[in-house]
Amino acid sequence: MSEKRRSRAVTQGVSRSPNRAMLRAVGFGDTDFEKPIVGVASAYSTITPCNMGLDHLAKRAQAGLRAGGAMPQLFGTITVSDGISMGTEGMKYSLVSREVIADSIETACCAQSMDGLVAIGGCDKNMPGAMIAIARMNIPAIFVYGGTIKPGHHDGRDLNIVSVFEAVGAHVAGKLSDEELLAIERKACPGPGSCGGMYTANTMSSAFEAMGMSLMYSSTMAAEDAEKADSAEESARVLMQAMSRDLRPLDILSRKALENAIAVVMAIGGSTNAVLHLLAIAHAARVPLTLEDFEAIRARVPVLCDLKPSGRYVTTDFHRAGGVPQVMKMLLAGGVLCGEAMTIYGKTLAELLADVPPEPRSDQDVIRPWHRPLYPQGHLVVLKGNLASEGAVAKVTGVKNSQITGPARVFDSEEECMEAILENKIRAGDVIVIRYEGPKGGPGMREMLAPTSAIIGAGLGDSVGLITDGRFSGGTHGMVVGHVAPEAFVGGMIALVEEGDAITIDAASRLLVLHVPESELHRRRVAWKPRESKYTRGVLAKYARLVSSSSVGAVTDR
Repeated sequence: MSEKRRSRAVTQGVSRSPNRAMLRAVGFGDTDFEKPIVGVASAYSTITPCNMGLDHLAKRAQAGLRAGGAMPQLFGTITVSDGISMGTEGMKYSLVSREVIADSIETACCAQSMDGLVAIGGCDKNMPGAMIAIARMNIPAIFVYGGTIKPGHHDGRDLNIVSVFEAVGAHVAGKLSDEELLAIERKACPGPGSCGGMYTANTMSSAFEAMGMSLMYSSTMAAEDAEKADSAEESARVLMQAMSRDLRPLDILSRKALENAIAVVMAIGGSTNAVLHLLAIAHAARVPLTLEDFEAIRARVPVLCDLKPSGRYVTTDFHRAGGVPQVMKMLLAGGVLCGEAMTIYGKTLAELLADVPPEPRSDQDVIRPWHRPLYPQGHLVVLKGNLASEGAVAKVTGVKNSQITGPARVFDSEEECMEAILENKIRAGDVIVIRYEGPKGGPGMREMLAPTSAIIGAGLGDSVGLITDGRFSGGTHGMVVGHVAPEAFVGGMIALVEEGDAITIDAASRLLVLHVPESELHRRRVAWKPRESKYTRGVLAKYARLVSSSSVGAVTDR
């Protein structure tokens, strides 16, 4: 029983009858009032395929809790579909939803004095949102991932949602027929589950497994497979054991756990969004973590997995090849993972990995052996320079040229940029700048999957650079730099860029530089005027007032 519930019982005694009456109405009997109350926070909805299977997982989790002697209390939280809102005004609500999810879970659990929590999520923001709440509350908790989607198939190749975005670009460039585009669209998403490559959802589920907050092997299971539902019920049983030991999230979410998560994200070729979300989780857990920590870990961790978006395989292939435990064991053997980190099982990571071989199976090539990595160092590079004094994040997997200097093509919104790409106004050698899309300026830091996919589809992925104070989808690849901070809305240097200015993106030297004399920059600074937000009321207005820089996680409670 939690401290809050113990306190309430002591002060109210038999006068708790009104509370009991309410609980009787939802199914409590005389013998249930001394059982721990465990929340089941479900992000089930039919808004997105990522979350349409969560209802079944919530029922299995409730069954596991009842079998373990708890009283489960199911409640809902929201989701939005990045894939559906991508490229629209609605995408501004995506990152905002992370905070809404965190706040809603915290509110329900704390208002009802819950003793523990099973959080179940599928789409990108469900995961960090839930983990932020878990860290804030510090009641025993476990995260259950809804599972990955299985790939679609067309013309002998696997498809996923990014296949459709890139097909649009190819279609506009005259490289794909109407019939072929329609065939790809029809087959790309065949059922429930989160986007199938190592995009943001699968990246974050893998990170949570590495942090010790989810069951081993559970982060890469397919949503439709029986083992996924079985793992939901098993998660409830493991949580009950953790509650019996009073094992709490902040006993698990240590600095070492977060470093392990970063190492795994680097090794699997994960999404740039992991940087933003892990910074926010660290803030909630009161663990010091900075962009420089990501860079330090990147330098010593190789990319071991050949996964989409820039690689060949999808997450179901990764699961069959050994999944996150196989990668963690390799990192442990290589001396870049902390085996002493605690897990939800009440055992250390090293104990859980004891029976996992230190090298991957030879009958697969999804996971490369340690001595033959895909890349010798991690793929998420932190860039700095006069264009990003607080930092920016580049993803360099699949990039043929790690350096580009070219003329700036400046756009004050994603829509302006997309229009130029579709009208074939972007040329090889250009450096696209999309600004006023940051946490405050968007507001909401939209993902630029539509323009980056259109660039790839047009065959310009290796010859065009793109920088933005917004974000990228986990499905993005190419010479792209996001999270540029300070953002344009607060007067960051990106606000002063003019059409034709020379910009250098140099991932090898970790530089992002605007080649304009200081005297000219001073003139532009004096002339620059802050913009008024178009949102003056409602959730976007509140978010814009509260949100921090992306360089510290775009959190709202600093």
